[in-house]
Order: sequence, then C-alpha cells, then structure tokens
Amino acid sequence: MNPIIIIPARMASARLPDKPMALIGGLPMVVQVMKRARSSGVGRVVVACDGKQIADAVMEAGGEAVITSPDLPSGSDRIFSALTQIDPGKKHDIIINVQGDMPCIDPEIIQHVFSVLRNEEIDIATLAAKITEESEKTDPAVVKVAIAKNGLALYFSRAAIPHGEGALYHHIGIYAYRRAALEKFVSLAPSPLELREKLEQLRALEDGMKIGVAVIDTVPLGVDTKEGLEKARKIYDK
Repeated sequence: MNPIIIIPARMASARLPDKPMALIGGLPMVVQVMKRARSSGVGRVVVACDGKQIADAVMEAGGEAVITSPDLPSGSDRIFSALTQIDPGKKHDIIINVQGDMPCIDPEIIQHVFSVLRNEEIDIATLAAKITEESEKTDPAVVKVAIAKNGLALYFSRAAIPHGEGALYHHIGIYAYRRAALEKFVSLAPSPLELREKLEQLRALEDGMKIGVAVIDTVPLGVDTKEGLEKARKIYDK
C-alpha cells in the first residue's frame, strides 16, 4: 500500500473563526496537526486548504499544501480535490483524512486507522472509543457507532445506539479510504439517512460500502470552541 495523509483545513468556522491559524505552542494549529501526522511515519502529508493564508503557513513550516475551492461542501470533497491535483497518476492508493482541528492527536492513532485496511474486504476505516462520561451517551454532538462482532460499522447516529444495557462507542472522525472508495463516495448524492442525521459517513453505508472500525482507548481532543482551544494550549504548555 502507498498511503497519503491529507489534512483538510478551511478558515470559515461558525464557532471558531480562522481556526487553522490559531496559535498553539507558538505555531498555527494546522501546522501542529501536520507535524503530528508526519510523526506517524505512515506516508506523505499534505494540507488541503481553502486559501493562501493557510498554505503559506504550512509551507513556511516546511510542509506541503494545495489550495482547493472554498466552496467545496465537505472535508471529503476537499481531500479528493487535493488528491486529483497532487496525484493525477494515482500512485497513492490509500488516503487518510486527519482532521485539521486535532492538534493533540497521537501519531499512533493515525497508524491504527491505516492498519485497519490490511483487511482487503474493508472500503473505509475509522476509529471509535468507549464512552465513559454518562452525559456523552445522550449528547447529540457526540456521534455514536454500533459495531458488529466482525468489526464493521452497522450504523452511526447522534442518538444512543444500540438501545439497552452495554457499552456505547464514540465515533472518532478520522478516516482511511481506499482510493476507489473515496472516488465513489464523492460521486454519490447525499443519502436520506445522511441528511436526516447530518452524518456524511451514512452515505457510504447506504450505498453498501464496508466501514471497518478499530476501538482505541481515548478520543483525541478536537478544537471547535474557544474553550477547546485553551485546553489544547494548556496541553502544549505542559
């Protein structure tokens, strides 16, 4: 396999404007994510951004960036657009989508999601962690995933699934795609369940794609608010 890590980043954020450029540990957040992705040793790392400001910051830090249209509807569309620009010869057959708002992500987590695709029957790989906070079980902002005993995702929801006694799993929005799966995914129209739950990954399930889920110990910090940004800054200060 010849993987590439692509980090989608855009300046427009309703809850935290200019988020990729927010300073953490003296560097823009997107640069810190890039450095951690590189530390995973999985493969080439590229930032797919929506403008020159992010691209300049990444390249100044010695990274690789590609500018994509600011009008793209999702991170998946952004990474595919970047991929077609930087790899028209289709040398990279695995694409790992690492969110640009995870400056504290452990590089081993990236290795973990990549390893799921060693099972050739899986089209898309992702991660989950057992929910330990009681409040998260009913919080619609915390996406849950129901996992079959063979490790495949059965469903994703903002509701507490499955019903009844037992563990619930918090879905972590990191993906590894086979190239053919990503190409197919972005060609599909949004599906009914996707629109209802506002969860893009349901589009893949409704089309019959197989999503493999690996369970890890913790959920990496995602920065969506000023409070999350301060938390990340304190982690780097330590």
